[in-house]
Amino acid sequence: MRRSDSGFTLLELLVVLGIIALLASMATVGYRYARVRTAEASAISTLNTINRGQFIYMQSCGQQRYAPNLQALAAPAPGDEHGFISPDLGVSDPLQKSGYIFQMTGTPSTEGEQTCTGAVPLDRYRLTADPLNVGVSGTHFYGSNSDRVIYEDAVTFQDDMPESGPPGHGIEIK
Repeated sequence: MRRSDSGFTLLELLVVLGIIALLASMATVGYRYARVRTAEASAISTLNTINRGQFIYMQSCGQQRYAPNLQALAAPAPGDEHGFISPDLGVSDPLQKSGYIFQMTGTPSTEGEQTCTGAVPLDRYRLTADPLNVGVSGTHFYGSNSDRVIYEDAVTFQDDMPESGPPGHGIEIK
């Protein structure tokens, strides 16, 4: 009897399966990293959008003051059909989007004049974006204010983001 040399041995199959498992685990790590970076990029883009919306609101509707919350910023001015930010950003305040929680607060104006949308405006505002699950949906915390500069750090800006000027920690995103 002659032994057939065609086919693979069990050892060869196990080596191939080990290589495939190693490549799959490396791809999973890369996928998670890409997902976190995507959520962080979305957070920065959302902060930029809100800051721009606040600037336009201040110039055109707020009498040099800012919208008090995201819903007021998404409301259209009289005679216009579009808000200052897209409707999906004005659903709630705080807003959950792309693995981050966005929250806007500020100092209400004491002059008593309302904006063109009927809201009591803010003299200044601060805006924060914190990951829902640190390390899973994002590793950086972001903050901004009426200066429209975005800052990032490894800790939250929730309690110490000023309404204008740089915070006591974090670095400016350029």
